[in-house]
Amino acid sequence: MYYVNREQIGVRLQAIPAISEALRSLAEQWSGTLIEGLAQERALHLAIETITDVGSYLIDGFIMRDASSYEDIIEIIGEEGAFPKELQEPFIALVKLRKPLVQDYYDWQRAELHPQSRELAEQLLVFKTSVEQYIERELIG
Repeated sequence: MYYVNREQIGVRLQAIPAISEALRSLAEQWSGTLIEGLAQERALHLAIETITDVGSYLIDGFIMRDASSYEDIIEIIGEEGAFPKELQEPFIALVKLRKPLVQDYYDWQRAELHPQSRELAEQLLVFKTSVEQYIERELIG
């Protein structure tokens, strides 16, 4: 029997629509202001933390192999079918942004719209739905 912390996964998944909307809005109205740049940084960072937190809960709850990095979290839950395979590469690219966003923030190009921001808005919504379906499938089936 698995112990999947559905409550904590759910709390994190509930944040996704707001993050997605922020990314979508920023991409549609981008003019490169400082405020937009800082908002984009935060939205990307929240996307990374949300995906990796959910991934960690899935790995722990379904007793998957241990992850050694953020990229590994994405690979493991992707291989297990928690989200569509075509999202694995973009999500690995996304989690690679964690170090620049969190540690090298002083070098971040705030005036530029990050290339992933536009597509990530929809990818996050797909991730949310896919994870919810995965949990139901694994716990019921």
